[in-house]
Amino acid sequence: MLDYLVVGLGLAGISFCEQLERKGKSFKVVSDNSQQASMVAGGLYNPVILKRFTLAWNAKEQLDLALPFYEELEKKLKVKLDYKIPVLRRFASAEEQNSWFEASDKPGLNYFLDQNIISNANTNLDSPFGYGQVRYTGRIKTKTLLERYTSYLNDKGLLVEETCDFDALEILKNEIIYKDMKATQVVFSEGYGLKKNPFFNYLPLNGTKGELLTIKAPKLKESNVIKSSVFIIPLGDDLYRIGATYKWKDKTNLPTQESREELIEKLKTFLKCDFKVVEHVAGVRPTVADRRPLVGRHPKFNNLYILNGFGSRGVMIAPYASKQLFQFIELGDKLNIEMDIYRFTAKHYFG
Repeated sequence: MLDYLVVGLGLAGISFCEQLERKGKSFKVVSDNSQQASMVAGGLYNPVILKRFTLAWNAKEQLDLALPFYEELEKKLKVKLDYKIPVLRRFASAEEQNSWFEASDKPGLNYFLDQNIISNANTNLDSPFGYGQVRYTGRIKTKTLLERYTSYLNDKGLLVEETCDFDALEILKNEIIYKDMKATQVVFSEGYGLKKNPFFNYLPLNGTKGELLTIKAPKLKESNVIKSSVFIIPLGDDLYRIGATYKWKDKTNLPTQESREELIEKLKTFLKCDFKVVEHVAGVRPTVADRRPLVGRHPKFNNLYILNGFGSRGVMIAPYASKQLFQFIELGDKLNIEMDIYRFTAKHYFG
């Protein structure tokens, strides 16, 4: 008898597995690696929404949990995951500079926004109005994390690599039987795969397709993340990740020529040196209309739970939401009301 069966192994699944292992709970994971959002993500943790100069939801609390979480994972997996790197917001006008100054005086934001304007020193970038710098930012190598964690679970015999067969789930009062496994609880963390989940597909998970390019630009020589109409994220060896697009109709993981051209066109508005596209990837982010996660217990089955809906900020949200769900199940703590699925469940099930 396992304490938990976890379905899905993206950032959500990994974060919950870590909660379980650190608290001595037994578990196994079922995953078919069909959802690519965590694998292809840019991996930035950035507490500020740079389009509007506003603070991301619960940003400081999430960041305070996320940084030691990834530090512990680095020790456990014996791999470098967290790369501290400044994020610079390119200003398009003097008005944007003024908006930055105003934002940097606001409570909460003043902790993260540097008031000094940074002059552009890179001749291969067009930025006459300079940059504003966000503090306490960095990049998690999400692909490396997923690959290493998958190997870690495989080595311990904790990973079942298959598509979850929902028809094979037998839900009893005090246990759940799945094929040859028994567990007390099941946590679904399938990302956009939630749409095929008969227990939770009533929830309004929209899914937003994102595409990213990797370019090689030997002349660029930029060590900061630059945010303009697109992000430029340094990867080392003259490679840079460019992203991302937001498409709401196409729900496939297939890269498109349309998005490739869109990213290149936006990049060329401020990048002045030659570059070559060396990779083009896509994934569907698990996004929710109110931009809050989907976390909680099924309204009819008390041993089924969901951990999903992190959108484009999974690196920051995953450790926070996972801890909330674990304490909700094991200790009876209340979930943050803004992410509790009851906000949708109540209307759907009870009118």
